[in-house]
Amino acid sequence: MHWTTDRSAPSVGPVVITKTRSPIRSNVGLKAVMAVTGILLVLFLVVHMLGNLKIFTGETSFDHYAHWLRDIGTPLLPHTWYLWIQRTVLTVAVVAHIVAATVLARRARAARPVKYAHRKKVNGSYAARTMRWGGVIILLFVIYHILDLTTGHLNPQGDASNPYGNVVADFAPERWYVTLFYTLAIVTVGFHLRHGAYSAFRSLGQQTPRGERRARAGALVLAVALCAGYLVVPFAVLTGLVS
Repeated sequence: MHWTTDRSAPSVGPVVITKTRSPIRSNVGLKAVMAVTGILLVLFLVVHMLGNLKIFTGETSFDHYAHWLRDIGTPLLPHTWYLWIQRTVLTVAVVAHIVAATVLARRARAARPVKYAHRKKVNGSYAARTMRWGGVIILLFVIYHILDLTTGHLNPQGDASNPYGNVVADFAPERWYVTLFYTLAIVTVGFHLRHGAYSAFRSLGQQTPRGERRARAGALVLAVALCAGYLVVPFAVLTGLVS
């Protein structure tokens, strides 16, 4: 038996398999994650702030509102399930927002040219420089807030049947350190929100000098309004306006 080799057949080289990055892991995908989670969190902040302000309508009205929140979805959902679903979604959104921001920041830093020894630092706003750790602080505050005014483990009263009393006990004058921590966390949210809203407004087309001024003003108004809406409650309790 005689074997022959067909030398005219083209040679086949090694097959190279390239991995394609998931769209959600691309820069565009990560920015989309930040945008969606950011909008979700801002909407929650607005709705939650409006609910907090009901404390000025009196104990009965505020307690009725708090109990209504626990009954949303019933009888389709068991008691308080809607709130825990909401908390889970918000926690996932916060984590996804932090992760996306961290990955984008690392990629941007890695893409920069080699730094020179005498290169001047780029000036940036306080909010822009604190976006990374600000998100972590906010996440820790959310966890504390749930353990304090939701589960009651860190609340001095911890009575699920009396949400109004829990708020009053939490921000009592002798617990000024709780009000201080709450204030620092809310101010951090404000700086974070101002920078995020400004970036969002610019992405929506406000990139001219006049548009940038509008974006800065709009972001500042949004941040100040939310901060004021949240801080008015603990300071009202601290000063005796709500008791």
